[in-house]
Amino acid sequence: MTALTDLAARHCAPLRGAEHLLSQSQCQQWLAALPGWELVEDGAAISKTFRFDDYYRTMAFVNALAFVAHREDHHPDLGVHYNRCVVRYSTHDVGGLSVNDFICAAKAELL
Repeated sequence: MTALTDLAARHCAPLRGAEHLLSQSQCQQWLAALPGWELVEDGAAISKTFRFDDYYRTMAFVNALAFVAHREDHHPDLGVHYNRCVVRYSTHDVGGLSVNDFICAAKAELL
């Protein structure tokens, strides 16, 4: 298994508090497994724009991602457009990035 599939095989856990906040070096390590994802907002979130041929395919991705978010109980911020979807993860309850953000990003990547 690759680092991406290892990460995607994990499941989110409820996390609260700054003790779950990842350091910048930890974020960089997890980010290496996620092609096209980048740190945004001064390292407080990760984001990627997924591009599609048309609105139907964009919405199919959004619906699949909504299912994953519901199952993992970890929800992204989405910018939905005709042929693309901007996905942004951050864990509000820890004040930045947690492992849950990287798990869900990996699951989104495999969609």
